[in-house]
Amino acid sequence: MTTHILLTGATRGIGAAIAASLEQAGARVFAAGSRDADLGAPGGPDALWDKALAALDGRIDMLVNNAGVFEASPIDQDDAAWIADWQRTMTINLEASAILCRKAVLHWQAGETGGRIVNVASRAASRGDSPMHWHYAASKGGMVAMTKTIARAYAAQGIYAFALCPGFVRTGMAEAYLSSRGGAALLADIPLGRVAEPDEMAKIVKFLCFDAPPSMTGAVLDANGASYVR
Repeated sequence: MTTHILLTGATRGIGAAIAASLEQAGARVFAAGSRDADLGAPGGPDALWDKALAALDGRIDMLVNNAGVFEASPIDQDDAAWIADWQRTMTINLEASAILCRKAVLHWQAGETGGRIVNVASRAASRGDSPMHWHYAASKGGMVAMTKTIARAYAAQGIYAFALCPGFVRTGMAEAYLSSRGGAALLADIPLGRVAEPDEMAKIVKFLCFDAPPSMTGAVLDANGASYVR
């Protein structure tokens, strides 16, 4: 039976590479982007789930949460703007992912089928991030904690959850950040000597979806060129 997968943040960068990899593996993928739903708007994640479920004939076997924003929030801006930045980042990066995870768990429980969740977090979840990205690090730390909670709560029901924590990946967003902060100095902090490629992240997600044994549920996989090791 063909595996049905809902993938968010699929239109570019890591998400596009993941979509291509999963499709090459024979999966039927609902590759969601901003055109499908606004994850920052009330009801956006619910609308996306319903749209994907309809497109996939009423069955979703796996969920890959890759959508997210990485936006600077200087601490010396006015209070209202700083709080608004936090709310937007937490809503899109964490709350939307949580809503979709909840929808997936309930869907699998209802069908007694089991399923897999892969949450794409960040090195920042463990290492932290720049002074302008407190909110981003917090949102990704929350995503990792949520993944572990899901894994512990539902493993006996055949529901498995994994988190991937990339460092810098060669995407437009990462390259702009690197150049703005003196790229060479940041690269010097990566023992591998380069940023990761989107295809490398896609290979890991594909493994977690299809090949990771059930005993790996709850695992958090680092992929950062040894720039942060635990």
